[in-house]
Amino acid sequence: MINRLMEDIRKKQAPIVVGLDPMLAYVPEQIEKAAFEEFGETLEGAAEAFYRFNCGIVDAVADLVPAVKPQVAMYEQLGIPGMIAFEKTVRYCQAAGLTVIGDVKRGDIGSTSEAYATGHLGGVEIGGKKLYGFNEDFITVNPYLGSDGIRPFMKVCKEEKKGIFVLVKTSNPSSGELQDRLIDGRPLYEHVGEMVAAWGEELMGDAYSYVGAVVGATYPEMGAVLRKIMPKALILVPGYGAQGGKGADLVNFFNEDGLGAIVNSSRGIIAAWKQEKYASFGEADFGGAARAAVLEMKEDIGSALAAAGRPV
Repeated sequence: MINRLMEDIRKKQAPIVVGLDPMLAYVPEQIEKAAFEEFGETLEGAAEAFYRFNCGIVDAVADLVPAVKPQVAMYEQLGIPGMIAFEKTVRYCQAAGLTVIGDVKRGDIGSTSEAYATGHLGGVEIGGKKLYGFNEDFITVNPYLGSDGIRPFMKVCKEEKKGIFVLVKTSNPSSGELQDRLIDGRPLYEHVGEMVAAWGEELMGDAYSYVGAVVGATYPEMGAVLRKIMPKALILVPGYGAQGGKGADLVNFFNEDGLGAIVNSSRGIIAAWKQEKYASFGEADFGGAARAAVLEMKEDIGSALAAAGRPV
């Protein structure tokens, strides 16, 4: 999957992942109304509204971007109906040719970690057949339990040719309370970055590893350091747009080849129709507003990379 993802980034010239993090406040009235008329004002109705909204976003942007990233918490809040909508969303996106990064942030040890890895990336042997659950292409994982919590995911990744993104330096303001703590004179996130690089050497694609890293756009100077520590890791960069990150902040997340990072925007794209600058699209054309937001993001990142003398 890492080779295909890198090829799609090159082909579309868009190191962009769209965060499919629906909320009812983002869903246009016509979609919500139709879902509630069919399923009632229930968890099932809300889940169906999420799914139909996601489909509309995907239809509008699938030819522009290589990947999407559904955040599982938005679906889990709706219980079983929400998780059905999550699974249907994964399938729909994959059918559209998109790489799916499940933002699940799992992290445990032993059989529990193995079960998480199997549920999201692998398959279960039942009656002599291998049956797949959510079946994303990549997922996010939390490294705080150490190698015991990562290696079960790596095992499944090797078997399935799939990948993980390890939390290294997250975009939230309080991340420094733990991640910036000095250990042997260096911040914790650097030590985690070194572990990601080492894990990645064991699971390489053609040029980049199946073991990537999550590094927030809100910390560009730290991103520059981590880029050097993890030269073969694809860096998933949250925090663009709504959290303050912009193209000029992102250059150092990329390698000299213009690759090495994929930048996430969630509500900045899926809720673009609610922004004043895209108001002309109106609620009915929420997909058109999302497409315009992707094109603007692509231009912003491309211009920043070009100004830095890196290929786009």
